[in-house]
Formats: sequence, structure tokens, C-alpha cells
Amino acid sequence: MNDSDAPAPGRKRRVREQTPVQRALGLLVRREHSRKELTRKLTSRGIEDEAAQAAVDKLTEAGWQDDTRFAENLVRMRANTGYGPIHVRAELGTHGLDSEQITAAMDTFEGDWTENAQNLVRRRFGEAGPQDLAQRRKAADLLARRGFDGDSIRRATRYDPDD
Repeated sequence: MNDSDAPAPGRKRRVREQTPVQRALGLLVRREHSRKELTRKLTSRGIEDEAAQAAVDKLTEAGWQDDTRFAENLVRMRANTGYGPIHVRAELGTHGLDSEQITAAMDTFEGDWTENAQNLVRRRFGEAGPQDLAQRRKAADLLARRGFDGDSIRRATRYDPDD
């Protein structure tokens, strides 16, 4: 390489514009994305809708983007961070997945939602759990906001609705 090939001091090399497929792949290597989410991100970055759709289609055919894998990963991540099945189902629905895909993804969860609720209550209220009615109500509210069903909430908080 001679001096004429090197960029002049203070001048940047011209960056080549990435293709829609390259931009989509750049997003996918960071984490899984649903088709809907990936297409939305590409269009929000100035890529034409048709080009974004074509890029996502190409990556789906090549196996880089997979809604099933995305959904299973999302279920596992949300369950591990203290969210319940109601929240997870709703979030999967926002990603454009149909009810069969959502059900299939939820069925891959090998844990116990009630046990997850109990673990969340223990983390927030200590090993002994909520001690009085006010604490049990707080715990129940927390679990409801996190998307747990009534049965899991009652078991996790030992909350008796007759109190």
C-alpha cells in the first residue's frame, strides 16, 4: 500500500450503505426477532416496505429468522424474569403470531407457573412470604400485574378471598 491509497488525515472512509438483508441480519445477530418486529424495525430505519418484506422473507427461508424459535425464546425469557402466562400470551400476540403458534410456544415451557409466582413472592417478601393481609394483597397485586392467573396467585400468596 502506498501513501496515495491511505485516506488523508482527518478524512473518514466512505461507509458503504448496507442492503436491507444485511441490516436485518445485523438485528438478528443481537437477538431473535419476530417477522412483524423485524419488518417494523427495517421500515423505521428508512427501508421501503417491499424491500423490508423481501429481506425478512429471504432470512426466513435461510433459517436466520424463525417465529417458532422467537416465540419459544420469548416464553423462556419472560418466565425466567418473573412474568406469568397471561402476560406472555399477550406479548406473543403483539408480535403477530397466531393462536396456534402461541399455544405451541407456551407448551414448550417446562416449568411450573405457580412455582414461578411463589419464587417471585419470596424474592419480594422474603422466605416467609407475605405475613399479613395487607402484604398478601400487595403480593397478589404484583402477581396480577405480572400476568399470573388467579389460582397461581392464591397458591403463591396463600391468599384466602374470604379474608
